[in-house]
Amino acid sequence: MSTLFSPLTIKSITLKNRLIVSPMCQYSSVDGFADDWHLVHLGSRAVGGVSMVISEATAVAPEGRISPYDLGIWKDEHIGKLAQITAFIKSQACVPGIQLAHAGRKASTAVPWKGRGKVTEEAGGWTPVAPSAIAFAGHYPTPDELDAEGIRKVITDFTAAAQRAQRAGFQVAEIHAAHGYLLHQFLSPLSNQRMDNYGGSFENRIRLLLEVIESIKTVWPADLPLLVRISATDWAEGGWNGDDSVRLAAILQTVGVDLIDVSTGGLVSHQQIPVGPAYQLPFAARIKKETGILTSTVGLITDAVQAETILANGDADAVMMARELLRNPYFPLKAAAELDDSIVWPVQYERAKS
Repeated sequence: MSTLFSPLTIKSITLKNRLIVSPMCQYSSVDGFADDWHLVHLGSRAVGGVSMVISEATAVAPEGRISPYDLGIWKDEHIGKLAQITAFIKSQACVPGIQLAHAGRKASTAVPWKGRGKVTEEAGGWTPVAPSAIAFAGHYPTPDELDAEGIRKVITDFTAAAQRAQRAGFQVAEIHAAHGYLLHQFLSPLSNQRMDNYGGSFENRIRLLLEVIESIKTVWPADLPLLVRISATDWAEGGWNGDDSVRLAAILQTVGVDLIDVSTGGLVSHQQIPVGPAYQLPFAARIKKETGILTSTVGLITDAVQAETILANGDADAVMMARELLRNPYFPLKAAAELDDSIVWPVQYERAKS
């Protein structure tokens, strides 16, 4: 058996292999509701043989959406369609996961195919919130700085969303603290210039993330995995970096986080990213080596041998894929054959197996 197609057990959940669908925003919701696009998009990748499908960044509050068309889980009415989706994913021997997110200062922006940038209130936009009143870029809205009541609301919103996620049938919850969204904004000194208990020192800047985790743990089943996605570096001078990430990962391990989903970047528009195959892998490998916590890696991983080598070398415990699984939802079926391994095909597709 290849390492890529070996099982991975996290608490009560056993993944049938180490290939996971990375969260990918679809910008195809109205008022936060999932629809048939999400059912087919997520369901087809479950059919394709991955072990876990993680939904796109799912807003815990209306003001936490990146765009007016983001998926949401801020009200009970969102649960019904999400439950249909998770049931189908499970029917394919696949684990449904959800990424709980708040966009912070990167909220109220246009969908990518309309240029991103600020969405006005007349066009359905709103004033976003952030640790400090600093815009992401010139064409982005300037956020309001969160006060104590606003911070309490963020924690409450994440917690209520986790409750709804469990009711909707999700078996894994991932807290989004990466890519320049709200929790990442608190982590980095480039976006967090507060002078209270949530700003300044490393301990203060990680405080909100830790409080969100502790609150979610009061409602999320103890036997189900809890993940955190981080950007391991801002790729910018004076920002969050690899040393900070190792330090944070060690703390997250002590408070009950089961796996760190390691990505990078997204906090500032002047980031300088040396993009290349598996360019984010060294960060996941370092966190795994220095803390012992389970890690996943993501970023320009596009073929079976590449993914197998990463895992066989012990540089990560799982591989998340995004663009490659957009190009080919059935990548795992082909990858298993390339690695001379076996994988269960949907019976409806077996005629194409050989």
